[in-house]
Amino acid sequence: MPVTPNTETPTFESALAELQRIVADLENGSVGLEESLARFERGVTLLKTCYATLEQAEQRIELLVGAKADGSPLTQPFDASATADAETPTAGRRRVRKTKPESTPTAAATDDDSDPGVLF
Repeated sequence: MPVTPNTETPTFESALAELQRIVADLENGSVGLEESLARFERGVTLLKTCYATLEQAEQRIELLVGAKADGSPLTQPFDASATADAETPTAGRRRVRKTKPESTPTAAATDDDSDPGVLF
């Protein structure tokens, strides 16, 4: 029985649940070729719907940046690129511990660049 396209846009949750059922059926291999193709097409449509819903939700997210004098929140639009840039870890790099130079009188006296007449 071929899947007929639904003219009503499903909710994110129902689209995701149906997509999961379609994937499970296709992975199981219990349906024929024509039915598999129809379900695959429906799955692609549902996937696009899910992505569009997530994108719309992301655009509606606002970050709280403070409060006005009357207590109402100050908000700004969500910027996904700024969050992604700030959260990107650098793989393979370790923090280097900076050590303080020894402040012994002999180290300062043997320094060739030091001028005894200049304090700093």
